[in-house]
Parts: sequence; C-alpha cells; structure tokens
Amino acid sequence: MGIADKAKNAAEEAAGKAKEATGRATNDRSLEAEGQGDQSKANVKQAGENVKDAFRN
Repeated sequence: MGIADKAKNAAEEAAGKAKEATGRATNDRSLEAEGQGDQSKANVKQAGENVKDAFRN
C-alpha cells in the first residue's frame, strides 16, 4: 500500500472522528452517526489495503 493511500485513509478517519465529536457536542445524532460511518468506511478500506499487502509479500 502506498503512503498516499495510508494518508488518505487516516485523513478520512480523522474527519469522521471530528464529525462524530461535533455531532456529540451539538447533540446532532445524524452528524454523529455520519462521523461513525465515515470512520467505519476508512477502517474497511485500510483492512482491504492490508489484505492486498499481505498477498504481495
């Protein structure tokens, strides 16, 4: 996996955490859930990249 992919996934996860925190602070359940969803997507992408790396080695 390239460094750019790692950075992109990390940025997406960080953005999800920020959305979740903002949603929690403003009592906006929709924004909080959206942030959790963004984090989950980033984690799934990261897991997929890890699987690809495992097969390359």
